[in-house]
Amino acid sequence: MVGKVIDIHRLNLEELMGVVSIYPWYAGARMELCSRMAGAGSLSSSQLSQAALYVSSRRLLSELARRGGNYADADVANLLKGAAAEPAAPAEQPREETPQEFARRIFVVGGDYFSSSQYRAVKQEDDNIFSSFANSGREVVPESQAAAESFDFCTETLAQIYAEQGYNEEAKQIYSKLSLLYPEKSVYFAALIEKLDKN
Repeated sequence: MVGKVIDIHRLNLEELMGVVSIYPWYAGARMELCSRMAGAGSLSSSQLSQAALYVSSRRLLSELARRGGNYADADVANLLKGAAAEPAAPAEQPREETPQEFARRIFVVGGDYFSSSQYRAVKQEDDNIFSSFANSGREVVPESQAAAESFDFCTETLAQIYAEQGYNEEAKQIYSKLSLLYPEKSVYFAALIEKLDKN
């Protein structure tokens, strides 16, 4: 359905605002509204930023914002007369500034906020409570046991290889560890353990 064509240049300001409120994405109407507001000298930055959301060329809006002021030469003669009548104020002589020394502190982002000298200044004897507590709770593990635990990895493939070679107990241990590691598959691993028990 083709409606009546409206020339936005012939609309008054109130009708143009109505068109913009009904069709907010209509960039031509927004641009016309901004140019009329700039011509009247009442284009605000909020209206300009709102129009920038819909107008594809920010350059046009920038030109509207810059030319918004009235720079006519009508009152130049009056300004010149007023400036000539006022006595000239003595020019302020520039002062020589003496360079001041500033202590420059550099802070590394992500580093310590306090320097090591500041830590040493506030350190007390009873500050090592946590480190002594942590050291007292450690238990000594024999190297052979630690080495065995470090190579202790469990995969389903390894358990299948053990089962094929006849090492059913090792395969059961791996399946039980896997069922603890992956509780969502515990029923599957329990079925594999039962299968090993039957063989």
